[in-house]
Formats: sequence, structure tokens, C-alpha cells
Amino acid sequence: MISKTAHQWKIKTLPTPEKIEEICTAINVNNTLGTMLLQRGVDTFDKAKAFFRPQLTDFHDPFLMKDMDKAVARLQTAIAKREKVLIFGDYDVDGTTAVALFYGFLKQHYPHVAYYIPDRYKEGYGVSYLGIDHAFANGFTLMITLDCGIKSLAHVAYAKSKGIDFIICDHHRPGEILPDAVAVLDQKRPDCSYPYKELSGCGVGFKFLQAYCLTENIPQDNLMTYLDLLAISIAADIVPITGENRVLTFYGLKVINDNPRPGIKALIEIAGLKNTIEIGNVVFGFAPRINAAGRLAHASAAVELMLAENDDAAMALAKSINEHNTDRKELDADITAEAIAMIQEDEFLLQGRGTVLYKEDWHKGVVGIVASRCIEHYYRPTIVLTKSGDFATGSARSVRGFDVYEAIAACEELLEQYGGHMYAAGMSLKLENVAAFRQKFNEIVTATIQEDQLYPVIEADVALILSQINPKFYALIKQLAPFGPGNMQPVFISQNLVAEPTSIRILKEEHLKMTVRHEGSKEKFDAIAFRMAHFHPLVKDGQKFNLCYTIDENTFRDNTTLQLMVKDIQVANPIV
Repeated sequence: MISKTAHQWKIKTLPTPEKIEEICTAINVNNTLGTMLLQRGVDTFDKAKAFFRPQLTDFHDPFLMKDMDKAVARLQTAIAKREKVLIFGDYDVDGTTAVALFYGFLKQHYPHVAYYIPDRYKEGYGVSYLGIDHAFANGFTLMITLDCGIKSLAHVAYAKSKGIDFIICDHHRPGEILPDAVAVLDQKRPDCSYPYKELSGCGVGFKFLQAYCLTENIPQDNLMTYLDLLAISIAADIVPITGENRVLTFYGLKVINDNPRPGIKALIEIAGLKNTIEIGNVVFGFAPRINAAGRLAHASAAVELMLAENDDAAMALAKSINEHNTDRKELDADITAEAIAMIQEDEFLLQGRGTVLYKEDWHKGVVGIVASRCIEHYYRPTIVLTKSGDFATGSARSVRGFDVYEAIAACEELLEQYGGHMYAAGMSLKLENVAAFRQKFNEIVTATIQEDQLYPVIEADVALILSQINPKFYALIKQLAPFGPGNMQPVFISQNLVAEPTSIRILKEEHLKMTVRHEGSKEKFDAIAFRMAHFHPLVKDGQKFNLCYTIDENTFRDNTTLQLMVKDIQVANPIV
């Protein structure tokens, strides 16, 4: 087994006792919950009310977004003139959910609309010339992009020369010059005053439809039935689940759990999910399968799944997508092993602070996943490239607090295209530039990364004694959901634990299961540590250790108990 980089543990900054007492008194909670709320910026009764009881009325006015009036007016004109409208979306989860949401809703109100998802391998990321040619050949005069387009200057100009207008809905960072589109909706535009900056690409499309409904006096009840797709996009694209996204996710999960569409119901069954669907189920159960459609085949199958109108059709699509996901896992494992070996055998890569890997026969559909896997073992900003036609294309992933997009932008003279976020980005470059790009990227990262960003950190909310954990405490924690960036599931540390010797088991040669307690205490909990069998020597023979974990429920033979989901184990010593 390849060893992973050891984590540092840190407890989040603890509020003052006065602040804790103030919020606890205001909303009648215990000190531990009050502390966790303050750590999440919830420091008043009104903020607590909005946090615990999100309302659909909490949405921002969509017309606060720059160009929204222009976008709505152009769509109204298209509908009035019975123009053909093409919805164009990226092939990842955010893009496909956005297309399913936008197309699914608009089709109910206007018949002359179709959608187009580019082929990852033939067309690459973002707006494509093949897509524009398809629109022109089929008489489309308006294209609406979702989750892409913010840097497609040449493509928009090409479309304009063919009489095709563009409305861009994107959430990636824009360049210095915006495309010459009729409207560019992107809350990250420097001149956009929209108050919430973290919408997903699907979220921007949703706001566009919300504005259209307001203008046309269309009741929004039906639009809200599509919040399940929006919640999936938010979870999969790892955007903060704060502010407006928290409201969208809260109600999107309600749709998934109360009235799932056939495609989502099929995904739930295929993924073997039995209990209430939460963000973690979406991230690890739904997203890989939806993504697999575009990684190994064509992402239009994911849109078809989400738009399926009956259970039989949905299940057939879900089974096909699941097979792609199984194949993806095998590719992912094989290429990750090659990538890790490449790092270990190259002194430049071992010593460098920015990792760029290239192999021409790696599968383009999994390079982003492989970059993430490499970071798990070798904690550096990482880019994995493969050959695609005459170019090298790939994906970047980053480490805590480091802006990989900015590092890539500093190398733009070596690139043909690039785009993305702080923690994830994509790029393409000429094959002859790979070596120079590797050198330049490493130089940029070395010059800008902070020393403490080179080590993974687990941030815990508070330290607990196991006797503090009970069903009532867990019920309070669950009220903090939905969890995600900006509001992560609470992480706890308990120190000086021992494992009951007869309880320690290694499952499937890689997972560690045990029953833990404080020495001298009868209070004990089952703990499961996935892929941590290597910690077995640390917990056997009555040795003391510290545990970093989250709390979850485990149901076995109709008996539900609380268990500790281990994130890390360390020799018993003081926490930073």
C-alpha cells in the first residue's frame, strides 16, 4: 500500500466564553452547539433563524445580476418570434444538471428548444465550433450556454458571423475581455453587483429562469421542482453551501427525498442508498455515476437520465451509466498507480512543490480524479495531462488555501486554453510546451505557496469526551445540515482512547473496525476507519491514541446506533 501524507490536526479558533454564552442564551442551545455556530459565522438570533429555517423567500433578486435584463429580453424575443433555441452545457455534473434543469423547464413553456452536450474527446471543454456548426445547420439562432462560455471569445464571434446570438450563463472566473454575447451572466464579473458570488453554473441558469418567470408572471412552483438537480450541481461542483446555496440545497434535498424524479430514484437504487439522502450521498453516490457518462461515453446520457419520464427508462439509463462508472474506477486505480510511481521515481517531481504529470495514453476522462488521488499521497498542487489530438490536455487540483487557477494563469503564454476555480482547473497546450510548462508551473508554485500549505490539515470543531455523545447531541448536529464547503460536517477530537482488544478487526484487508472508550470509562462507541488498516499496530495491546472523527448512524438488523467515522488516528499527544 502507498502511504499517505500524515495530517496535522488543528481545532478551529474557539469563541470567547462571553460570545458562547450570548448565542446559547439567545437560541437556547448548549455550549458545544453554540461554539460550532459561532465558528460558522452564526452569531445572532436572526442569523440562527435563517440558518436553521431557510426560506424560499430568502433568494436574491435575479435582476441584481449584471445583464439579466438583456438575457430575459433576448429570450422573450426568441419566443415571440418562434426562433429555435439551443441549450449548450458542459459535460460534467454541473453542466448536465444545468441543461436538464433549463431545458426541462423551458420545454414546458416553449416547444422550439433543444439541448447539446459536447463530446469530451472530439470537442473538448466548453463552447465548441462543432456545436456552433450544429446550431447553424439546424436553424438555431440563439444559443444559451450553461457552466461554460465565459472565455469563449473566438467561438462567440464565429457564431455571430453565422447569425447566432449567445447568452452565457457561467460561474467561472472571466478573463479581462468578455465574449461579445447578447448577455453574459456570471456573478464573478468584476462589474456584477450580485450579492452572492458562489452560485454553481446550474445556479446561474436557475436565476435566469427565475428572472424569466418573474417577467412573464409564470408561477415559480414548477421551477422549484427542479431544485433537486440544482442541489446535485452544488454538491458535485464543491461550491460553498452557504447563503443562497444553503437555501437551494436545503430545498433541493427535500425534493430528492420527498418526490424524487425517475432518474434520481434509479440512481438511489443503483447506488444502494437506503436512508435519507444527504450531501455525502450526492457527492459519493450520484456525482461519480453522472460524471462517468461523459468520462467514458457521452454525457447526453446523463441528461436523458435526469429527464426520464418513467421508471423503466430511467433504470435502463442508470444501469448503463453505472457500468461506465465501474469501468472508470478500474481506469482510475490503474492510472493513479502509474502516476504515483512516476512521482516516486523522479527526483524533480519528488522535490518540486508543483506537480505536472504527462503520459500520452492516459484516459482523458479520469485525469482530474487522478490528480486528486495524487494529492492524497503527495500533497502538492497537481496537474495531470494526457494527449488529445495534437495537444496535451488535463486537469489541475489544488491543496488547502492555494489558488491553482492563478498559478496556471501565470503560465498562460505556454497554454492554448485554460479555465476553472481556485481548487480545480483545466487546460490545453501544445505537446512541445509540456516540459516548459512543468518547469514554469513548479517555479510559480514554489514562489507563491506558503510552507503550511504543503501539509494536509484536518480542522476539528471541538474536543469531546465520549460521554458527551448521545442521540440528543447527534440530533442537534444534524440540524446544522446540509453540510459542505463553508459548513462542513462537524469534526471532533477525543484524546487518550483505547480500543477493546477483542473488538479490533481488519475488514477486506484495508478497513479498521474497533470499539473505543476512554481508559477507565464504561462509555464506548464503535468506530470504523475506512482504508486505515495500517493503523492496526497503533491501536492494539491497549495503547492510547487520539481519534479524529465525525458522528453518524449505523443501522444493522433494524437496530440503529451511533458510530464514529474515523478521519485520522494519532499517537496520544497534545493537539495543535
